[in-house]
Amino acid sequence: MSMKIRLARGGSKKRPFYSIVATDSRNPRDGRFLEKLGTYNPLLAKDSEDRVKMNMERVQYWLAQGAQPTDRIARMLESAGVVAKKVRNNPKSAVPGKRMAELAKKKAERAAAPAAE
Repeated sequence: MSMKIRLARGGSKKRPFYSIVATDSRNPRDGRFLEKLGTYNPLLAKDSEDRVKMNMERVQYWLAQGAQPTDRIARMLESAGVVAKKVRNNPKSAVPGKRMAELAKKKAERAAAPAAE
């Protein structure tokens, strides 16, 4: 059984609230889960201690059992100091697309033209 620690969405429309759950990866996102490990409220301020609440003892138990955290949960665990930070490298994320590259080139040409006079 492939285990995941992931977010299950709750709350109403445009008011998200997530439960942090341990579940089988084949179950639907908001479907059956084995254990609720905590909560995540993205509407609270980032420095609020109520934004992310986790039962670290149970999270570590599930990690020891082989459960894989999703990317978002892994980041939360990194900030809590439970998991070592992974180096992330996505060099293409900062490269503009074709249209933006053309616009930037035209803008640079326009900026250079009056300076040349």
